[in-house]
Amino acid sequence: MTPTIQTADLHLEQGCLSATCILALDLGTTTGWALRGHDGLITSGTTSLRPGRFDGGGMRYLRFTNWLTELDRLSGPIAAIWFEEVRRHAGTDAAHVFGGLLATLTTWAELRGIPYSGVPVGTIKKYATGRGNAPKQDMIAAARARGFSPADDNEADAIAILNWVIDTNGGVA
Repeated sequence: MTPTIQTADLHLEQGCLSATCILALDLGTTTGWALRGHDGLITSGTTSLRPGRFDGGGMRYLRFTNWLTELDRLSGPIAAIWFEEVRRHAGTDAAHVFGGLLATLTTWAELRGIPYSGVPVGTIKKYATGRGNAPKQDMIAAARARGFSPADDNEADAIAILNWVIDTNGGVA
């Protein structure tokens, strides 16, 4: 049985993140992601987890599991995962989707011994824009100012999380 990974395990020695593959996620029906590979190259995008017309309730989470596994196989091994930790949602459906994706992510990571941690929304927004309550357009503008071309705010949030992790050594800087 794999031991439970404590959030404290994510606080690595200074410079330790430079040679590892790290993943940042903005969980949702359209999940934003940013990945820094072993070579230092950053890639990002979005993946749609919208259920199809004839999908059962669990297909969204099964697709997410398969997507994570494929990402790990092609780009990994993933050494650590950070995600946007949302405490308040606009609606009940969004909260349910986030909770299901979070449960899927943490289970997937635990099974593989990959440490993970949430980053509060305000921390990400303040880091990227200087304001903890920045609107979506400001997050997109901040990502563009750093040389990225996010398709939407989900990708921009994931890019901001990844940059925050790199710049603060996962919050330990």
